[in-house]
Amino acid sequence: MNVLKRCIYAFSIVSLAIMNIQCKGDKKSQETTTAEAVTIEKTAYGTTPTGDKVDRYKLKNQKGMEVDIITYGGIITSLKVPNKAGVSEEIVLGFNKLEQYTKDNPYFGAIIGRYGNRIAKAQFSLDGTTYKLAANNDANNLHGGPEGFHRVIWTAEEAKGGDTATLKLKYVSKDMEEGFPGNLTVFVTYSLTKDNTLDVIYEATTDKKTIVNLTQHSYFNLSGDFAKTILDHEIVIDADQLVPVDANLIPTGKLDDVTHTPFDFRKPKAIGKEIETTNEQLKRGLGYDHCWVLNNQDKGFRFAASAYEPTSGRLLEVFTDEPGIQLYTGNFLDGTLPTRDAKTYAHRTGLCLETQHYPDSPNQKDFPTTVLNPGDKYQSKTSFKFSTK
Repeated sequence: MNVLKRCIYAFSIVSLAIMNIQCKGDKKSQETTTAEAVTIEKTAYGTTPTGDKVDRYKLKNQKGMEVDIITYGGIITSLKVPNKAGVSEEIVLGFNKLEQYTKDNPYFGAIIGRYGNRIAKAQFSLDGTTYKLAANNDANNLHGGPEGFHRVIWTAEEAKGGDTATLKLKYVSKDMEEGFPGNLTVFVTYSLTKDNTLDVIYEATTDKKTIVNLTQHSYFNLSGDFAKTILDHEIVIDADQLVPVDANLIPTGKLDDVTHTPFDFRKPKAIGKEIETTNEQLKRGLGYDHCWVLNNQDKGFRFAASAYEPTSGRLLEVFTDEPGIQLYTGNFLDGTLPTRDAKTYAHRTGLCLETQHYPDSPNQKDFPTTVLNPGDKYQSKTSFKFSTK
């Protein structure tokens, strides 16, 4: 009997020890899972024609979202998110090779600066001095010029902490680069969270009075099928007013009410519903290529717009502290640019939601200012939140 008790006691001790090891193992597993809620990985991406090496950073979470960003142009080359069935698919237009990004293209996935959108007659004045810029959009300057921020090499610093993976890019734009005054130090920080949100934070300082208007130029097709157009995407834009443009797509200087026009997206509406109407503004843009005046500008960071694709169930919500948002519906995509699977991007197979100040603000006294003074800091934040419904 004593022998039996000793055996039972010994067995109990061993069992408790095993259970303790398992518990520690489970705890370690949980800690690893938490630590790896997001990951960031660096790989070589290629070399530019001028010999600059370009790196790619993959930010990834456990919910099926991953974002690839390269140091050339700060470009988002890939963005995958799940559909309503849980299948992660590519949802941004892009290329397979660096070579294609270094050639002329419609700013796929790039950081835009110093000035996003158009500046009339490729010039502006500050304190009595007129600054001449490159005319790369007929007589106007577009997206900072032909050698804007979309074509420069950014330095990168990666970080991972808790539930967020972060890539902080830096570029110093020299005084009079592309015609803009001041040595401008720019930081753009991409952060992927565990809940399928991509935050983009812009910061800049200058040593000389200048203008700044930064944005992100990804083309979305939430269907995950780039053979399909984006005309079925249902859009919401929280804006009562539009920035109307002239025949050269330059703001007229006034603001128009969107009520009873094809530009009223205050309730969900498919892009294709009114895009082919005879509205004069739509004819000028060959579709939607306009800046909306976002509501509640005094509230800072808030909901701005959303896009929903019914087949995939993907929903993109955009939040920002910017006064405006440009909806562009891929009107100039013409089937000449290659997709990742050796096909081509056809007319209106991607849409952009570019958070920004209004076009041509430096020449429009009644628009919110884009002037940055020495000693001040330019700061802006935009979030792209993905879900399904």
